[in-house]
Amino acid sequence: MSKIAVTIPTHESPNHITGGIEGVAKLIPGKSAAAVAVVTAGSTAKAVGSGSLDVFATPMMVALMEQAACNCLADCLEDGQTSVGTDISVAHTAASPIGAEVTATAAIVLVNGRNVVFEVTASDRAGEIGKGRHTRAIVDAERFTRKTLTREV
Repeated sequence: MSKIAVTIPTHESPNHITGGIEGVAKLIPGKSAAAVAVVTAGSTAKAVGSGSLDVFATPMMVALMEQAACNCLADCLEDGQTSVGTDISVAHTAASPIGAEVTATAAIVLVNGRNVVFEVTASDRAGEIGKGRHTRAIVDAERFTRKTLTREV
């Protein structure tokens, strides 16, 4: 079960964009959100095939970071819009055992048109376990899906 928390800065930023996308006024640097998960046997490196140990898997940490970024954008999207991950670069710096509660946080650092860049971090009770940058693009869900379905399988 995941928890969601969103923080919206109270100051106006000179880096926010205007026009083009409804809800864009909420896309300001400093806005952040979190996602929380407990490490289970199913979220270990051993279970997902990314290693042989019973510790929180890097792919699961990345997915939690992406979830935090999605949570941050949730109230910024118009009906019919979604966001897709386009880039991520993270370091997984410490292991979390089964039972640990991991919190991922995503904070907007840059908005460039429909692309939103986040600083992402993950931590457990013992401290930071990962950090990096993640970019998401805001897209029309129907158009994106239609375009995807034209690709050869």
